[in-house]
Order: sequence, then structure tokens, then C-alpha cells
Amino acid sequence: MKPILGIFSKVREKKEKKPKVIMDYREKNSLVYSQLIELGIEVEIKELKVADYIVNDVAIERKTVQDFISSMLNKRLTNQLQGLQQYKNRILIIEGIDEHELYAKGVPDTGIHPNAIRGFLLSIILSYKTPIIFTKDSEDTARFISVLSKRQKKELSLNVSKKNLNKKERMQFILEGFPGIGPKTAKKLLSHFKTLRELFSASIEELTEIIGKRAEVFRLLEEHY
Repeated sequence: MKPILGIFSKVREKKEKKPKVIMDYREKNSLVYSQLIELGIEVEIKELKVADYIVNDVAIERKTVQDFISSMLNKRLTNQLQGLQQYKNRILIIEGIDEHELYAKGVPDTGIHPNAIRGFLLSIILSYKTPIIFTKDSEDTARFISVLSKRQKKELSLNVSKKNLNKKERMQFILEGFPGIGPKTAKKLLSHFKTLRELFSASIEELTEIIGKRAEVFRLLEEHY
């Protein structure tokens, strides 16, 4: 005789929910993606305006050592760090310290001094209030993300956008797009000319009197596309 099972004797099978990570689509070609899958992490691919990964309530920006150096020099990382400020919990991962020397002089044709790198790292921690994790390689990065995904925290809203800059910041941002023009030089030029129209109308000779040889970069304004 087959046993009759009442509602109180039914065994409900609960499938264990996989940890979930939201990843920017531009990270899909990285080794981190495939290693997260191997670790049993559910990865949802989206276009993220800010950060490379959203893990529970944490926004993560990932940089390889080489990308960290290049994005430091072209100011791209500064803009990304500003965007991360929209998240209460944020982390910068610098990946590949076992494969590449972070402080080596002449890191890919830059000749950047190790102390400049140290100073920027301090700025990330102190000015942008963003913790830094150094990982050995992509597998180590994936394992950090895996551990983080298993923490019981509420998920973040993805309704964020790139940081809105004020008028002065937008003007400075435009100037910093020229090679060799950093924040200090941009502010110096804007303080002198007051408007971008006046600055861009100035002759190379006028600009040279203010910023020296770096003025040559503004010859780009005379070039045809």
C-alpha cells in the first residue's frame, strides 16, 4: 500500500540560489568573466554607466596594472572615481601585481616616477575615500568578487549616471582632453582667459608666454578632421 502524504509531510526541495554579480558588458572578454562562471557565480551582463561590477551593495572598478597607469596619466581614472562616489560602498581592484611591477620606472614608455604612482594611490584612498585591493591575477580577482557576492547585503539600484560636472569642472574637463594639459595647467589658462572662446582664440605665442612649450598642443585647433 502506497503511503499517503499529507501537506505537512511533503518535502519541499529548495534550490540553492546562486550568488549573483552584475557585470558591465565591456568586461565580457576578460578572464574574470569565465572564472566567475567556473566558480558557480551567476553573472548578469548589463551596460553600467559607472563601475565594472556591482556586487550586492558594492561598486567595483577593475584595472590591470597597465590600465591603471595609462588611465592615471590620461585622467580617465579620475573621472571614473568621481562617478563611483555615487555609491556608498566602492572598491578599486588593481589586478596583476604578480605579473607586472607597479612602481617600475619607465612603465610602458611613460617614465613616470614611482612616487607619482604612490601619491596617486594615496589620493584614491584619502581624497576619493575608495579602498584599493591588489590582486595577483584575474583568478584572484574573480575569487575576491566571489567571496563578496556571498555576503548577505541588499542589492544596489543601477539607476546611476556619470557624475554631473559643474560649469567650471566642464571647462576644465575639456582642456584636460589635450595631451600634457593637467588640472593645474587647465586652471591656470582658465584663470587668465576666463572663457574657452578667448582661450581658443589666443595665438600660440600668447599661450606660450603662460604655459611654455605645452602650448604647442593647441595647434590641434587649426587642424582639419
